[in-house]
Amino acid sequence: MTFTSFADRRGYIWLDGKFVAWRAAQTHVLTHALHYGSAVFEGERVYRGSVFKLDLHTRRLVRSAQLLDFEIPFSVEQISVATRELVRTNQIDEGYVRTIAWRGPEVMGIATAGSAIHVAIACWPWPSYWTIERKMAGLRLEIAQWRRPAPNTAPTASKAAGLYMIASLAKDRAVRNGNDDALMLDYRGLVAEATGANICFVRGTQLHTPEPDCFLDGITRQVVEELAARRGFSVHRRSIEPGELVSFEEAFLCGTAAEIAPIATIGEVRFKVGPSTSLLIDDFTALTAAPGE
Repeated sequence: MTFTSFADRRGYIWLDGKFVAWRAAQTHVLTHALHYGSAVFEGERVYRGSVFKLDLHTRRLVRSAQLLDFEIPFSVEQISVATRELVRTNQIDEGYVRTIAWRGPEVMGIATAGSAIHVAIACWPWPSYWTIERKMAGLRLEIAQWRRPAPNTAPTASKAAGLYMIASLAKDRAVRNGNDDALMLDYRGLVAEATGANICFVRGTQLHTPEPDCFLDGITRQVVEELAARRGFSVHRRSIEPGELVSFEEAFLCGTAAEIAPIATIGEVRFKVGPSTSLLIDDFTALTAAPGE
């Protein structure tokens, strides 16, 4: 069924420890997070009714909140249990989970003392971000006009909502220009990531990926690195100059939403949708098809 708004769906959302009817899960317009970006979140995939790497995501959520100077009032175990129960309650077989923690409407202003911390979990059916045909044709990326900030200017190791504003701006411009996504450089001008996924490059039996010293170290990328190592690839986390792009044979995005998505072009640089990326896609598909998390 097609829905016109994420506010108008059936099912339940877990909100501050209780299952609430989807349409009734609301917050006030003076919520601190809405005005000042004081929220952290996680996106998780459901495969065959199980949430992939759930506990890793939940622990990162808690750590992200700490980096934004607040404590989530639920334990990792409580959030993970609630997530599993919600997936079962909403009968999600292949889908997506969005968990978010935020400062509420108890105070309004830059200072946050006295604001309560709220937590919500939602999940819905979502088989794939792109169609198989579109993905395997290779994505088209442009170079984003915005750069990832330095780690001494923002809590860049957190999955903080406010850090995604520039990603939305870059993504929207890329789509308007007929592309699928944008490659974001960092504050030094080095290759960083796409707007919502990490990026990897292949040269022979080498896998190269940017060092995540000013952006999120993706859980899916960590899985891909493990899969590549098992296949005999040497894995290199390092600084990558934009001028190096022409030296790589293959490139792909990896993330919870993107999974593994081959890249055909970044600006004027072309890549092949080659055997290494296809092999990793097959291995990732087999891993996520296995029972359990």
